[in-house]
Amino acid sequence: MLSVFNAAEMFSLILTLATLITGIVFALDKFVWQPKREELKQENTGWVAQARSMFPVLFAILIIRSFIIEPFQIPSGSMQPTLVPGDFIGVEKFAYGLRDPIFHKTLIPTGKPQRGDITVFIDPSNPKIDLIKRVVGLPGDTIIYQNKTLYIKPACNGQKVCPVAKEVPKQYVGLTKFTELGTDLNEYKEELGKVTHHILRDPALPEQINRYYQQPGQPMGVWVVPKGHYFAMGDNRDNSLDSRYWGFMPEQNLVGKATFIWISFTFNHNPDSMWPHWLPNGVRFNRIGSIH
Repeated sequence: MLSVFNAAEMFSLILTLATLITGIVFALDKFVWQPKREELKQENTGWVAQARSMFPVLFAILIIRSFIIEPFQIPSGSMQPTLVPGDFIGVEKFAYGLRDPIFHKTLIPTGKPQRGDITVFIDPSNPKIDLIKRVVGLPGDTIIYQNKTLYIKPACNGQKVCPVAKEVPKQYVGLTKFTELGTDLNEYKEELGKVTHHILRDPALPEQINRYYQQPGQPMGVWVVPKGHYFAMGDNRDNSLDSRYWGFMPEQNLVGKATFIWISFTFNHNPDSMWPHWLPNGVRFNRIGSIH
């Protein structure tokens, strides 16, 4: 049952309805009205002509946005340093299956999220919002996050000797330009499966373990990922509201896989600037490219 829409879903609904309506007009005009006009030697003018011209454009946009690539804007710093506010990214809609644009039902399965993927998904606790996080845990995995250290015990899928929990390798890089409440954040290079990426930690902020989601039957800070779900975390580890706090990401909430930054704007306006705050005042060309 579809009870609420987020902004992306509302746009998808409007786009789908507009495509459907103009498509019906296109078909009626081509097969019914046009032959009658030709008999009377009349021209196609007015709203019918406009609808016919709009249909191919709307149809192309619907196909591209629903099944190929959809643009998203990064609004917060929870994925820093990988993604920063003002980044505009392309999200592959076919990475985890072709889905209908309204109800997100899988029409054709094409793949599953892998450890280290950056995914866009509908917030399980607030369906009006899309989130972007990195996949850390797969179905059946045991995730342990204690003392700001990540451990993963991969799922035991019929092996004679099941995997044991191991710390995810990371290497200290140094202090960064990123700050939180005046504190310079520490940067680490982390090896998450086949993906090497960078994370941030706040040395001044203690671990918020008392706020973690406690899975029934598990101690605080330990989670066993259920079937059909994933465990997702932000790269800005101490400034990300993710699976540690609200639980698991359902597979049906997946929107797609973030693969590249196509443009990145700055919005650093002076307090006394007359420039509207929602308009960019610069472009970061060095950020354009693939995402890891």
